[in-house]
Amino acid sequence: MGLWSTVLLFLLGLALIVKGGDWFLDGAVWIAETTGVPRFIIGATVVSLATTLPELTVSITGVLEGQTELAVGNAVGSATANLGLILGLSAVCAPAAVDRRQFGVKAGLMAAAAGLLALLCAGGALPALPSLLLLGVFAAYLADSLRDARRAMGRERAPRPGAPRRRTAEMLCLFAAGTAGIIAGSRLLIDHGSALALALGVPPGIIGVTLVAVGTSLPELVTTVTAIAKKEPSLSVGNIIGANVIDLTLILPVCSLLSGGRLAISARTTALDLPACLLLTLAAVAVPLAAGRFRRWQGAAMLALYAGYTALLFC
Repeated sequence: MGLWSTVLLFLLGLALIVKGGDWFLDGAVWIAETTGVPRFIIGATVVSLATTLPELTVSITGVLEGQTELAVGNAVGSATANLGLILGLSAVCAPAAVDRRQFGVKAGLMAAAAGLLALLCAGGALPALPSLLLLGVFAAYLADSLRDARRAMGRERAPRPGAPRRRTAEMLCLFAAGTAGIIAGSRLLIDHGSALALALGVPPGIIGVTLVAVGTSLPELVTTVTAIAKKEPSLSVGNIIGANVIDLTLILPVCSLLSGGRLAISARTTALDLPACLLLTLAAVAVPLAAGRFRRWQGAAMLALYAGYTALLFC
């Protein structure tokens, strides 16, 4: 395949992601309005599960094809990009207020996942059996989200009128089409963006933690930008928190099982990538827990930390 074909397919992937993100967010907002579930909870569950499909797909494919370093870099790098780049951008452009009870539990589980993953990988590998602890964090996250959803729906005193059947079908199709567009677009960006990077001689581990990680985080980025434009910052924050919990607690344990019960972790990942992810996690949750909202200066600091981390990768 020629250079121009690669560039055109890369741009096609970008177009699919942008339009898919618009449809996806419209469908997610409709789900929130129809069910009475808060937008933060919709973002933290339905939206985050859908937007992390590219990360899960790419990491599993990488392990099955023997590209372990790329698979690990993708999972950890996506979580880092979600916080430093995407949540940082969201905090600068539209600093959202948070419900401390809802946010606090989920943010605490995200921080626990980042710390536990760094601890489990300290020996240069992620064993399958201890990694089940990460799946326990994921189960606790889902249980808390379902509890919040039931509590919110129980507070609705007046029954919500049922949406017309045709309207329901249209919005569910829109949500599904948006999800498909985001996933297909991400796949095109990853494949053809990686081809361009490899042509420049960039190592697979660096590709995984930068280009592929940011590429698979594009659904979260598009959802965040669309949410900012449509004044739905709570949905964006919930999406990023949920996506990171999934990235840190689900993807690598699955990869460990697929790799024979012991997933190799590079020295760079244990010394730089995982500590950077943990640092950005703490930077993301401390201010909202203390002040009840994100701050623009906090977003700027997170963007600066991410830029510094990226610079260190190429030193």
